[in-house]
Amino acid sequence: MQVALEQLPTGFTYDFTGQTREEISSNGQSTIVFILCLVFVYFLLSAQYESYILPLAVIFSIPTGVLGVFIAIGLTGIENNIYVQVALIMLVGLLAKNAILIIEFAVQRRKAGLSLAASAIEAAKLRLRPIIMTSLAFVFGLFPMSIATGPSAQGNHSISIGAAGGMVSGVILGLLVIPVLFIVFQSLQERITGIPLMVLNSGDREGLEKLEAGPLQTVEEEETV
Repeated sequence: MQVALEQLPTGFTYDFTGQTREEISSNGQSTIVFILCLVFVYFLLSAQYESYILPLAVIFSIPTGVLGVFIAIGLTGIENNIYVQVALIMLVGLLAKNAILIIEFAVQRRKAGLSLAASAIEAAKLRLRPIIMTSLAFVFGLFPMSIATGPSAQGNHSISIGAAGGMVSGVILGLLVIPVLFIVFQSLQERITGIPLMVLNSGDREGLEKLEAGPLQTVEEEETV
């Protein structure tokens, strides 16, 4: 640009065309699209779980994969181009799917009478194999694109390496983070809606005692007075 300004005659200027022009004109739109994807996923999960709190466990697990995308492209020297942004949007659905597999089963175990921690741990153990199998199949499927050559090689490298890096980190970190998120947000949900009946019937009184500690203490104080 500096050379063009120095060498062009008076009255001449420069402009971008093709893909570069499209990227400049769409600057900032990728962030809006990414946020809209998260919003749509949140509302769909809210309808599925009939809760506005529990879907947050899925939403907050997605950054584990986003971190891997930027690490992968940083190590390979790839810029944050439109192909990487497409990979980010694609990972929203893929990583949310892994979180849903764990949380859905954990909810079922919780309703069956297990404690929060036991439900989360058992769900993570039982869903470990399908999550790893589908994720590895996805990563290996992207391998040919990561070594592609030719005119479109840069785009293939960007979307494949970015998506693969995000999937690997999302699986590794997600298996550790998702059970914790389930315990946190499910406990918040139960503070509002109450503990499932099967949990109470099974004798799991620890959570109930914590939830009712405040009200019970107030009642005891009134009786003392």
